[in-house]
Amino acid sequence: MLELLFIGLSAALINNFVLSYFMGICPFLGVSKRLDAAFGMGAAVTFVMTISGGLTYLLQQYALIPLGLQILQYVAFIFVIAGTAQFVELYVQRFFEPLYRAFGVYLPMITTNCTVLGVCLLVWSKSYDTLAQALTFSFFGGAGFTLAIVIMAGLRESIDFADVPRPLRGTPIALFVAAILAMAFAGFAGMGSH
Repeated sequence: MLELLFIGLSAALINNFVLSYFMGICPFLGVSKRLDAAFGMGAAVTFVMTISGGLTYLLQQYALIPLGLQILQYVAFIFVIAGTAQFVELYVQRFFEPLYRAFGVYLPMITTNCTVLGVCLLVWSKSYDTLAQALTFSFFGGAGFTLAIVIMAGLRESIDFADVPRPLRGTPIALFVAAILAMAFAGFAGMGSH
């Protein structure tokens, strides 16, 4: 149980996919203009990431490796991610129409979000042995993505009321804030090293 806690903390804080691996930067910068949209996107990515991480673990463990088809790993993972993302998109469109409109183009982009594929591939590169470990890593990786995008949205909403010099308004100041946020998360790098 303690091992799962370390896996979760590592995925969410120490090795945050957005701020450490720089995966998912497009939705991180694009959706983080409003807090509610950022939280919704983070929740959708977390859901897709968790389900895809579990399904790709099972696919790899019980189909690709026994059949010697590891060469198809990327293609198979992309199909699983696309199917899961499509399910989430249809669900959100049907039951949460305002949230669906707030996402705009970013909800369909979950299919091509490198964070989701990154989690699925990192489950194997880190050699997690059980489905529980894969699901923990996937869920907390998504939670770390949500944490980063929500913090960024809160900071960007505060910046909207600040007196920012004209050349730095918009994306330039957002990139400065993201860099400072990444440095703050880098402070967690020493956790768990002893």
